[in-house]
Amino acid sequence: MAALGIMVALLMWTATLLLISIWTHIYSNRQLPPGPFPLPFVGNIFQLEIKNIPKSFTRLAERFGPVFTLYLGSRRFVVLHGYKAVKEVLLDYRNEFSGRGETPAFQVHQDKGIIFNNGPTWQDTRRFSLTTLRDFGMGKQGNEQRIQSEAQLLLGALRKTHGQPFDPTFVIGFAPYNVISDILFHKRADYNDKTALRMLSLFNENFYLLSSPWIQLYNNFPGYIRYLPGSHRKLIKNVSEIKEYALEGVKDHQKSLEPSCPRDFTDTMLMEMEKEKHSTDPVYTLDNIAVTVADLLFAGTETTNTTLRYGLLILMKHPEVEEKLHEEIDRVIGPSRIPAVKDRLDMPYLDAVVHEIQRFIDIIPSNLSHKATRDTVFRGYVIPKVRCEPAVHP
Repeated sequence: MAALGIMVALLMWTATLLLISIWTHIYSNRQLPPGPFPLPFVGNIFQLEIKNIPKSFTRLAERFGPVFTLYLGSRRFVVLHGYKAVKEVLLDYRNEFSGRGETPAFQVHQDKGIIFNNGPTWQDTRRFSLTTLRDFGMGKQGNEQRIQSEAQLLLGALRKTHGQPFDPTFVIGFAPYNVISDILFHKRADYNDKTALRMLSLFNENFYLLSSPWIQLYNNFPGYIRYLPGSHRKLIKNVSEIKEYALEGVKDHQKSLEPSCPRDFTDTMLMEMEKEKHSTDPVYTLDNIAVTVADLLFAGTETTNTTLRYGLLILMKHPEVEEKLHEEIDRVIGPSRIPAVKDRLDMPYLDAVVHEIQRFIDIIPSNLSHKATRDTVFRGYVIPKVRCEPAVHP
């Protein structure tokens, strides 16, 4: 009888705690966007299709609208789904949501560089990087000439296959890698360079690992998974190796730096570091410069490489589109000269195909997580100073 009384008391106590927990959750989140009710400890993880999280976002948006709240473990996210919501935040609320969320898989890059950085350091690094990239030709005729020259070398490498089947992953990857490397380090690599091949291999592997279910889990439950075996260990090791490669290149530049004649992006950043040598809180440290270089090299190489590779696959499946492209290229450019940016105005079909390829492959369906820098009212909801996860889907 006494045991039965204890059982009843425990059940009542548990039920009371659950009711208090539910009431607290509802009351504390009454100004947040709607969303599925989270379970203790795991949040809404069981309501997501881990192998296809963007698909889960689409399904939840149909139920709760384009702005909804989601819990992964105890971490709260506000998801923005669709072009209009994301565009509104990035344009009209860019300062309020300019913070960067934590990505445990890239912990070695956290608070450095331009992708996983935050606050004044990120703002200064990003502003200076954009200005310096433009100074070294990005978006200008100088970079067009760089691309034209590298394109000819890429064609030469493709001709060496003599029409035999081959994996284009790394051959194509060399072209964007060399264009970016020339801006960053004032050097390019031969198409059989072992170090460059190693970097391209790491970029490609990281790109696939980042979209894997295990890394999605690790980034949201690092405390539980950190000490387990798994692909997160491989990704962290790869990220560290890429950073070490960039750091070695920065140090080599430091030894031969001529302040009166900067050769490239890295030289210019090292000159800024020299200006801050007496600062107690410098922005341009060797670590920050190395991570910035690694960010630009990875982001600029792998996204372009993947887009080109998938573009070729799509054209193989649609030979009628490829035939029309050839006709327009032959008519506008012909066989005797190199294509130029100005040709785009006379090639509407090619322009449309490029845009459709980018839309179709949806290379990065979900943006990197952003963090609210202050409590913000967005579409009638209060998004607290925590984090905001934009998710863009066509």
